[in-house]
Amino acid sequence: MLTVELASAADAATILGLRHAAEDWLFARGIDQWTPREVPLTTVAAQIEAGEFHVARRDPRGPLVAALRLIGSDPIIWTERDEPACYVHGLVIDRREAGTGLGTLVLDWASEQTRREGRSLLRLDCAETNGALRSYYMNQGFSYVGRREFADGSSWFSVALFEKSTDR
Repeated sequence: MLTVELASAADAATILGLRHAAEDWLFARGIDQWTPREVPLTTVAAQIEAGEFHVARRDPRGPLVAALRLIGSDPIIWTERDEPACYVHGLVIDRREAGTGLGTLVLDWASEQTRREGRSLLRLDCAETNGALRSYYMNQGFSYVGRREFADGSSWFSVALFEKSTDR
């Protein structure tokens, strides 16, 4: 069983702790996805206040095991897209839950929530160089639909764009 609900202000530090653990795990393996400590607690708190973050628990009174932002638009990454969609960002699971199917359950919840909101597509992105995550999303029923490049001074990076229909 999985319970997913809007995050509260009290969840901010736990969400950030889950993210830090994921950042450290990625960094230790040389996986280019998130830069360690790039997101401050104030940002997570503001996203919670905006109603963007959701948290998941295996038991309604148990500890947080996953978190994600589910937002109704993402014009910075998904430019020139007019279809009704929801966008997943910051999906993170407790590292102790890796390999248990929790990620699938959370993405299934996000797809169902998107459908309940009357939107036909669930979208997400990841670093284009993160082959394992790209494969994971494809295995979860997402289709690769393109890429978006960003320049930041002398460096650049690219994200792979994925979407899946919420129609049954």
